[in-house]
Amino acid sequence: MIRLGDNKAPSHTGLRAGPPLRVGDLLVERELISPDQLDQALARQNQQPGMKKLLGEVLVEMGFATEEQVMAVLADAYGVPFARLTPKLVDPRVIEELPREFLEKNRVVPLFCVEGKLTVAMHEPANVFVIEEVERVSGKTVQVVAVTNKDIETTLAAFMPDGNVFVIDEMIGDGGADDVAVVERDIQDISNVENSADASPIIKLVNFLIYSAVKDAASDIHIEPDENKLRVRFRVDGRLFEKMCPPAQMQPAVVSRIKIMAGMDISERRVPQDGGITIAIQKSQIDLRVSTCPGKFGEKVVMRIVDTRNALARLEKIGLSFEMLERFREVVHLPNGVFLVTGPTGSGKSTTLYGALNEINEESINISTVEDPVENNIPGVNQFQVNDKAGFTFASALRSLLRQDPDVVMIGEIRDQETARIGIQAALTGHLVLSTLHTNDAPSAVTRLFNIGVEPYLVAAAIRGVLAQRLVRRICSNCKEVAEVSPQMRRTLDRLKDGGRDIETVHQGVGCSKCRNSGYAGRIGVFELLIPDDEMLDAVSRGASLQEIRRMAVSGGGYTTLRQDGIDKVKAGLTTLEELFRATSI
Repeated sequence: MIRLGDNKAPSHTGLRAGPPLRVGDLLVERELISPDQLDQALARQNQQPGMKKLLGEVLVEMGFATEEQVMAVLADAYGVPFARLTPKLVDPRVIEELPREFLEKNRVVPLFCVEGKLTVAMHEPANVFVIEEVERVSGKTVQVVAVTNKDIETTLAAFMPDGNVFVIDEMIGDGGADDVAVVERDIQDISNVENSADASPIIKLVNFLIYSAVKDAASDIHIEPDENKLRVRFRVDGRLFEKMCPPAQMQPAVVSRIKIMAGMDISERRVPQDGGITIAIQKSQIDLRVSTCPGKFGEKVVMRIVDTRNALARLEKIGLSFEMLERFREVVHLPNGVFLVTGPTGSGKSTTLYGALNEINEESINISTVEDPVENNIPGVNQFQVNDKAGFTFASALRSLLRQDPDVVMIGEIRDQETARIGIQAALTGHLVLSTLHTNDAPSAVTRLFNIGVEPYLVAAAIRGVLAQRLVRRICSNCKEVAEVSPQMRRTLDRLKDGGRDIETVHQGVGCSKCRNSGYAGRIGVFELLIPDDEMLDAVSRGASLQEIRRMAVSGGGYTTLRQDGIDKVKAGLTTLEELFRATSI
């Protein structure tokens, strides 16, 4: 092997033959190091026991010369060009000429191919054995370019971080990038960074990411810079998976391109920013909520996808049992009162509320909503979007809507005392109010209103029902199979008191191409519906504790907990015990 500072170069593939050359003498001749520095390096080299380091390595280690200087001198001695290698110099298609394992083992990078001659970057440009192997595998004549080992490592890491070659055009394939267009956005060239963001490969990449995410039914796109790569992950069915890893050098241009599309300030990288994009894919509009946040290696970007093409969910489709669906419908058809949907972020609360509005929407009813943002357009419903900067908050918007003669009001989220009080008062004056809260279960919603600052007697007078929900992944129907309950799972089920003991077999997905080998495809809701009776309302008006409300709900009958509803869905083969345990913290 020829390593840094070794000058025994045979004549091959453009390499210059001649008498042995000393790298130290060449560096002194070019005045890159002094004779005294050369003597010091030789002295250290001779002091090393066993296998000595090469002189070029010693010079770099002592700081007398850089790796680039040593490689440039050696390249000239070998008669080959020296270049600073970056991922931009590499034709992504050509790198596929050689297997990944070969590239990593021999530290070579195919750059481009012109008229049948393959140009290859090497850290050891005189290694004829590797050169001959490259010619044999590729079937092409090889032209060698000398580069540093550091550049080889960086480029290989950028192009093959996860074993897959990063090729924008080939990933896009039959379409995708050209099918995405920004709606009503005038893009201006205002800086060099912005110019690079408008370059065709960057536009193609960003468009492809959005197109792929929409195609994969992803809810979010995460673009996360790291030290050596730019990781792109999609959230599908509530779980993140890595989509691709573009070169780290593309991060500034990719982020700038997204900022331009979202109408954000590309010159500001020190503080978080929020923006929005409306795009057209196949003549349909899709909204993206964009958030950036500065990090150690650059700005992270998260894009929430609001696909307005999706039809409004019907209540029959979200996973409610027959009994729970009938009781739910009774509540949302009441003329007044407050109905709450609770759960963590991403549990499908908005989808459920949209389903309820779709259920009761008719010409004779005036329905108005206050949302942040408006996620789906409902024909016949007046929808208003919060704008905190303009002072149009949930509370102020709700006060205005109550003067618009509404029958039903939907509040996107009750966040503070003022919004809660106005909503309660609206319910007490003859309006049906639908809203969401962030609580762990249905009984907690009542005490949460207490904590916000609403008097217990007002809560008791207005509350009509609370639906708590979670989303669990469905078993993929394409690779679904029956499986036995493991001994460990059996011990867990034996500790349950809600119908889990009689489960003898379960279903699972073994993984296939349709579910990305995850075994899951799509999601379904797990619910618990609390409809307080007179006894519970009396307790609520007295400011009952959470434990007391839970006991009354369970003892009153007809109340199914999240756990129980999940067990029923496991028995029906809709989901797995693992998913249920993850979502409901059993």
